[in-house]
Amino acid sequence: MNKCITLLLGITVLIGCAHVVSEESRNATDTSVNLPLLFKNPLDYKGAFVILGGNVVRAVNEQEGTYVEVVEKPLDERGRPKNTDLSLGRFLIFYEGYLETTVFSKSKNVTVAGEIMGTRIDQLGEMDYPYLLIKSKEIHALKPGERFPI
Repeated sequence: MNKCITLLLGITVLIGCAHVVSEESRNATDTSVNLPLLFKNPLDYKGAFVILGGNVVRAVNEQEGTYVEVVEKPLDERGRPKNTDLSLGRFLIFYEGYLETTVFSKSKNVTVAGEIMGTRIDQLGEMDYPYLLIKSKEIHALKPGERFPI
């Protein structure tokens, strides 16, 4: 009986420490990408594979797919956005297909693994804003403080 409890406790701890993004995507990540420079000059990193995350501002379904606007936040060791006021800026996730916008709604946390496509100019308030654009290979919505992806 004690062995079963110990085994279940060990599995729970391992799952709780698991990274949000798959090992395959983590291995494909270009670790030479300098994040502050990426946000400053996205075209310099076009084609690179990265993992980013942050807080969702909005998600919009369009004919070609879904765009999720995100305020970038640093990620913790498990790939979850940290609860901090630090941010390098905003970025857009492009997902080829339909995403339920209530799952990727305002204030949810999101982690994405994908390819840098460059920029997309969109409205931010009354100004044109050059969003860093990432084509999603993996996207995970997380409630703040939640241990597992939605």
